[in-house]
Amino acid sequence: MKLLKEFQAIFLDFDGVIKDSVEIKSNAFEQLFLPFGDIVANRVRMHHEDHTGMSRFDKLPIYLQWAGLPISTSLMDEFSNNFSLLVKRNVINSPWVDGLLNFLNYPHDGQLFFLVTATPQLEIEEILFELDIYDHFEQIIGSPTVKGESIKMLLDKYKVDIKRAVMVGDSKSDYEAAILNNIQFVLRKTELNKSLQSWLNCQMIDNFL
Repeated sequence: MKLLKEFQAIFLDFDGVIKDSVEIKSNAFEQLFLPFGDIVANRVRMHHEDHTGMSRFDKLPIYLQWAGLPISTSLMDEFSNNFSLLVKRNVINSPWVDGLLNFLNYPHDGQLFFLVTATPQLEIEEILFELDIYDHFEQIIGSPTVKGESIKMLLDKYKVDIKRAVMVGDSKSDYEAAILNNIQFVLRKTELNKSLQSWLNCQMIDNFL
């Protein structure tokens, strides 16, 4: 993709950038909280879709509170495990973002690819192995490390000039992680980030074709 050829380091989010999987997680959150009523379930879904780059471990305490449940380690673990069971297989089977595989497989003349995501570390590694794209990334960092910290650590570790680094994401948290590290940001446009598209002043793409 011509837009990204000039960069030495390319940071990619997963959901909404590599796989069109954001709605899968919306459905899973909604399903988890349906037993607490439609109002709670709809509120959870809307919050998730407005904060797609936020870790589930930061979302779940909010949602448990809305459901009138105590916030405890055991309950967090239970809901997180149930969420993982609902989404993992569906994420693996979800559609690729158009052009992504060809983009990753194309010779890149020394470019470094990094994956930074709010998905838990072990879970994202398992997903990438099953998708057979694990080896395309120089390094993969998932939750609990937040994206802004992940990018900073990788820029320092690989001695990347910030002028030659870019983050490709689909959420406000992706944008904020890029801005925090003074690197460029490219928004992958989706149906769920139209409000972000309306005010963000940056390069935007529909896919990797």
